[in-house]
Amino acid sequence: MSEQSFRYQAFDAGGKRHSGALEAESERDAARILQGRRLTPIRIEPGKATGLLRGMGFERRKISAAGLLDFTNGLCTLVEARVPIDRALRLLEGIAESAAMRELVRKLLREVKEGSSLAEAMEQHPEVFGKMYVNIVRAGEEGGILHELLPDLAGFLERNAATRQSIVSAMVYPVVLVVTGILSVGLLMVFVIPQFAAMFQGSGAEIPASAAFLLALSGWLQSYGYLAILLAGLGLLGWKRLDASAGGRHRKDRFLLSLPLFGQLLLYRECALFARTMGALMGAGIPLIRALRVAREVLVNTVLTRELARVEEDVRGGAGLGVSLEKTNRFPTLLHQLVGVGEESGRTAGILLKAADTFDSQVRHQVATLVSALQPALIIILAIVVGGITITMLSAVFSMNAVEF
Repeated sequence: MSEQSFRYQAFDAGGKRHSGALEAESERDAARILQGRRLTPIRIEPGKATGLLRGMGFERRKISAAGLLDFTNGLCTLVEARVPIDRALRLLEGIAESAAMRELVRKLLREVKEGSSLAEAMEQHPEVFGKMYVNIVRAGEEGGILHELLPDLAGFLERNAATRQSIVSAMVYPVVLVVTGILSVGLLMVFVIPQFAAMFQGSGAEIPASAAFLLALSGWLQSYGYLAILLAGLGLLGWKRLDASAGGRHRKDRFLLSLPLFGQLLLYRECALFARTMGALMGAGIPLIRALRVAREVLVNTVLTRELARVEEDVRGGAGLGVSLEKTNRFPTLLHQLVGVGEESGRTAGILLKAADTFDSQVRHQVATLVSALQPALIIILAIVVGGITITMLSAVFSMNAVEF
């Protein structure tokens, strides 16, 4: 059943009157939501504001990483307080800020009331809860230690979010520089250079070769500049379409790993995700083979997932995890050495989590180093290009004036 918009009037515990709008599947659900907010409804009626948007398909909303982290932290707090799962979900529904999260929690609550476990209910929403998340919750429910595993799961999500945010924040300024440079050069070529063309045509003087090239390029951009945008769009579309086939995606992932700097960053990022997932799952008591399968499905790069499939076969045949990782010649030496030490000492899960932190630190350090070198390089390149265009055209103007004089 899809959600509808309802307008309501209600009183709070102090007798103050409230009115507004909310989204729910039925009036009964709307009343339950208001009661969860400690409001006593006196009128609930269907709203009319969002009907057109819903008809056009704008009702779909995604759960953000921050929303999932808030949900996990809230669930962790309630479960640690020994609140039953159904009551915990009902409380989380009442305090959820976004309509998408309220809808998700309502679905989880309904499935739990129908007899499903929390992990089974979460498994019905793979777009929100990944396999690692579901397996940790399942292990906690089966072992009666959900209150012990949820804090680790929340910490896992927090560390992943922090690493992702640090990378995005570091790349903002270089991206702004690149966009600014492209726009500046485009405006010069399309709007400024043509003004010099009219000046040269009126003088009848011979135009220097460099200036003539810029004038010809400017004329082409004015007439066919849309083709450059079209080709860029087609190139981006073709790049994305590589993911449509297994072979195309494999070639794309292999190419990304082979890039000089970006390839190592991607490898370390995937190794951090693999190590943290394996450490979290093994720490939750999940068997090695099952943890390997889940960790393989969590990774994005298909080259690494195929290598991990071979690792799983070797481990299933009796080989150690560290030796199997080393055999692939694909993963960093640090990873399989640390795993080997963990297997010898019986602390594989803890060492995997420390390895994940190490790889995350290396990723952040390399990104910071790359950005610190990239920023002045982009500024210099932009200055050279813009300055070169300006100097070339001004030199042509000065030479024309000298000939006339």
